[in-house]
Amino acid sequence: MKLFPYAHATHPQWRMATALVLAQLRAQMALPEFARSPSLALLYITDHYADEAQAILEHLSAELPEVTDWAGTVGVGVAANNVEYFDEPALSLMLCDLSPDQYRVFSGVAPLSASGRASGGDGFVAHTALVHADASTPELPELIAEMAERTQSGYVFGGLASSRGRSVQFSLGSAGNLSGQGAVSGVLHGGLSGVAFGAEVGLISRVTQGAQPVDRERTVTESDGNLVLMLDDEPALDVLLRERVISLDNPDEAMPRLRATLVGLSPPPSEREDTTSALRVRGQFGTEVLVRHLIGLDPGRHGVAIADVAPVGTHLAFCERNVNAARADLVRVCAEVREELEPEELSLSVATSLAASDVDAGPHPARRIAGAVYVSCSGRGGPHFGSPSAELQTVRRALGDVPLVGFFAGGEIAHHRLYGYTGVLTVFTMP
Repeated sequence: MKLFPYAHATHPQWRMATALVLAQLRAQMALPEFARSPSLALLYITDHYADEAQAILEHLSAELPEVTDWAGTVGVGVAANNVEYFDEPALSLMLCDLSPDQYRVFSGVAPLSASGRASGGDGFVAHTALVHADASTPELPELIAEMAERTQSGYVFGGLASSRGRSVQFSLGSAGNLSGQGAVSGVLHGGLSGVAFGAEVGLISRVTQGAQPVDRERTVTESDGNLVLMLDDEPALDVLLRERVISLDNPDEAMPRLRATLVGLSPPPSEREDTTSALRVRGQFGTEVLVRHLIGLDPGRHGVAIADVAPVGTHLAFCERNVNAARADLVRVCAEVREELEPEELSLSVATSLAASDVDAGPHPARRIAGAVYVSCSGRGGPHFGSPSAELQTVRRALGDVPLVGFFAGGEIAHHRLYGYTGVLTVFTMP
């Protein structure tokens, strides 16, 4: 396995953007450290290009005939190494140096079976999967959990397409489709799609949270669907107003504080995959926590309505978005990946190369990272981290200079859950 060629560009005309991307890819593919003829492409476009998705895919496929499999989706922003394109016409593309027997592109017309085997019956078994999904798909959390069950590891990663117009997904595989589907264009609408990877593909994935608790964790002791009525046997609305110092008698002051308040939900400790507390000692959430919006108040029943269901026994903590906490947690997960992969001792030449300035730096095989995919919440990009591209610049400083693509999603997928206000970083490791 060699480094994955990757490229990104912005331009009002999609043909100019693809020309810039193709020039970058061909230059990299001529270098000895990069793969020369990869067969799998991950393509992400901003919603400015959504109406041209089919034309973009057809053009890139014609220009890159060695690429036989395509996956990707649309976002309000796309990401690449050290840069993000938010609310502008742009695309990001990475070519993965994987053997065709190590992965399968899947979708509604080329599904994985319940056992994780591809529809072609060629013996491929999914170990994990990159999943793209349409947010309007009914029972989406259940479908994501079901997709995770079709993998050997039970772990999937990815995100929901985000678009102010058409929501599209790219899914074009060489392994074939279900009979009776006819010709498939490679551009889909609705449902789930993505790439399943076999056990021989090395992956490391981490979730970074973007919200910080502002109150202690409490237990839901009464609820009705998405209406939380009692927390630790106390009316939930009373707890919220007291702990957030909010008075409903003054709506002008109350509304901004309510809009800034979120809830972090986690299962009871006995049901958690990780036995450590979901609310960390240092005041940050763990990966078991799902952050959700407040969607209303019920003064009559003294309840708080949230954008999810919270059965009795669920642990709940009020929280808010916090840029410093988000930045610190992002640095932490990147550092964990580097520590797991990079050797403790490096030769002088390699150490000098990895520590080079931005001008001289470049992806290096010594990092043992062939490529990376970063899916971040659309609410985290741009101004949330202080300046344009600040989030991706943080990733580069902490993770190192590696091939990276991704997009800003309407919800993030990791483990077998649908997250919010998080970032999901996944790296492909070199042997």
